[in-house]
Amino acid sequence: MKLRRTTAIFMSAIMTGAIFTGCSSNGSSAASSAAAQPEETSSQASSSAATQKRLTGGSSKIIYIITPSISNPAFKAEADNASTKAKALGYEVKAVSHDDDANKQSELFDNAIADKAAAIICDNAGADATVAAVKKAADANIPTFLIDREINQSGVAIAQIVANNYQGAKGIAEKFVEAMGEKGEYAELKGKDSDTNAGVRSSAFHEVIDQYTDMKCVETQTANWEQTQAYDKTETILQSHPNIKGIVCGNDTMAVGAAAAVKESGKKDIKIVGVDGSDEAAAQIKSGNMVGTALQQFAVIATTAVEQADQYLKTGSTGKDEKQLIDCVIITKDNVDKLHTFVYSD
Repeated sequence: MKLRRTTAIFMSAIMTGAIFTGCSSNGSSAASSAAAQPEETSSQASSSAATQKRLTGGSSKIIYIITPSISNPAFKAEADNASTKAKALGYEVKAVSHDDDANKQSELFDNAIADKAAAIICDNAGADATVAAVKKAADANIPTFLIDREINQSGVAIAQIVANNYQGAKGIAEKFVEAMGEKGEYAELKGKDSDTNAGVRSSAFHEVIDQYTDMKCVETQTANWEQTQAYDKTETILQSHPNIKGIVCGNDTMAVGAAAAVKESGKKDIKIVGVDGSDEAAAQIKSGNMVGTALQQFAVIATTAVEQADQYLKTGSTGKDEKQLIDCVIITKDNVDKLHTFVYSD
């Protein structure tokens, strides 16, 4: 196992270099950027941030917090923690959702501009579609701080603070391999193809798992991050591949759906992992229905963005590079009791 891990790390370095070299201005470029730069080391991003015009914000004390629907507990954690921090720093808060609709997001940016917002915190509705909205805010002297998902252009937002999906997916993939005993058939459930995080996580999974020749991926399906789709697709996969021993999932919502389908089928000992660190996944880990998850520290990311917005408005600088990665925490039965509402308390 140690030898294969060493090999995997070596291959990871090679793959990382290859991915970075292949960056282009499409959906995968941001993903590749995240994978290639696990720390605040992007000289290009730093240069872009350094040459940005200082934005002093609108004349109000309003911070807009724009996220996907808070019916998803991860985005609710983002909105709640960002709102709490902003209020503690003396700002008025308007927390709204774009529901993953780029047109609605554009309207919300217009509202923020009309309200002369001090700053915008946004978990965006599209890596390409969001660029124009952020530029529009900047033209109105309002700085934007992006969380969770990058956009496909540097030097527009003041900060892009995201989970280290590459590190997290690799870490949970290693736990998956261990749980599988380094052998057996497995399936993969992927997120939306248009989402950069889906590509990053899938690549990181395979970078680890593909080192083990006795492990075979017999089915890859896109369940679009959705629990119901994951349930339905897992049902089909289990019927088509009766010898399957594991399912690796791009997020916890799909992992929970897969676990429900496995339980309903009556099959035993199928290893399932996810990414996110939701309370629902934690419950499945405690009950033995999931091996683990990679916690994206949504609360830390959201509060960090607000703190940097406050510092930027006061000083003209965040003191950080534009692109920043927050490492994930690997959660298994051994440490799951330390996880609650996307916060890990060591």
